[in-house]
Parts: sequence; structure tokens; C-alpha cells
Amino acid sequence: MLIGYARTSTIDQVAGLDAQVAELTRVGCEKIYQEQVSAVAMRRPMLETALDYIRDTDTLVVTSLDRLARSMSHLNEVIAVLERKGAHLRILNLAVDTSTATGRLMVTVALGLAAFERERMLERQREGVARARAEGKYKGRKPTAKAKAQEILALRADGVGAADIAKRLGIGRASVYRVLGCKSGGAGVVGGKLADGAAGRAAA
Repeated sequence: MLIGYARTSTIDQVAGLDAQVAELTRVGCEKIYQEQVSAVAMRRPMLETALDYIRDTDTLVVTSLDRLARSMSHLNEVIAVLERKGAHLRILNLAVDTSTATGRLMVTVALGLAAFERERMLERQREGVARARAEGKYKGRKPTAKAKAQEILALRADGVGAADIAKRLGIGRASVYRVLGCKSGGAGVVGGKLADGAAGRAAA
């Protein structure tokens, strides 16, 4: 049984979805699942439903690879589910059909190349960090407001305003308020005085 899956992003026109459904119908799909969901969305409810429905010897059909998976790792997961169920994958625009030896080889090569490229990317990143450290240019991640909490409290105790604290420490004023509010039990009070902003609200 051929089971179709069609997807467009939430900002795409409905016509794009209709075109996919028409193509899937033309190739003989008896059941078609369709949805409008972002390409980077972690969940695709109708795809999950299709994978749950599919049975041994069935084939999941999509018009193109980007309609199916958000990444190569996601594609790998989909293929793993299909293989576990004894089902296959057919990608129309690539003429790939995993029910054939050639189709399985093409998908395996694509997955292998993606894994290789990711490893090369991570390797280049590690080399770049090592080189920057050797040259004294690598400073790591920018300290967060949480990491600077003690400095924030010390400056506030000295009477420095939230805006000046933010400027001195290179963090956002909202982050300063969060630290001050958290340390004072959420009331916006530090050292018996209302924190900047809280005083204005109290006066109002």
C-alpha cells in the first residue's frame, strides 16, 4: 500500500499543499496525510500518525526530501521506523525507492555524507577554538548575569543603580533586576531599599 505524506510550512500557500496531494494521488497513494507545520518544528503530528499507521510492505511516499525530514538525523529516525516495520520510503523528485537495492544504497550514501560533513564541521570548530586559545584570543562564552550575581549585589550594596550595573558588567538591565529581585525574595528590595524600577512602582 502506498501512503502519502504532504507538508508545507505554516507561511506557505495552500496551493503548495494541494500540488503535493495531487502528485501523491497521481502515483497511486491510497491514503494521504497532510499538514502545515514549520520545517524546523520538532513535532509533526500527521507524520507521526502516518508512521504509526504504516505496515509491513507498505511504502511511505513524499514528493521531495525537504517535505519529509527537518534534518538528516531526523531522516535517519524516519527510515529506522520504516525498516523496523518492514516498510519502505519513496522520494519522487529524487527517484529514490528503498524497496530496491539502488534506492537503499542512495539513502545510505546520503546519510553517510551528512554524518561525515557534521564530523568535519565539529573538527573545524575544535581546531578553531584550539588555535584561538593558543593565540590568547579565545574567551569562551560571555558570562551570564547569574554568573555575575555576586558582583551585581556588591555594586548594588554600594549604591550603584541598576542601569549603571548593567553597563559596567556588560549585561542587560532586565538581567540585573532578575538577580536583585531573586536575592530579595522577589520583592525587588535590596539592603532595605527598593530596587530601581520597584521604587517607581511603589511611588505610583
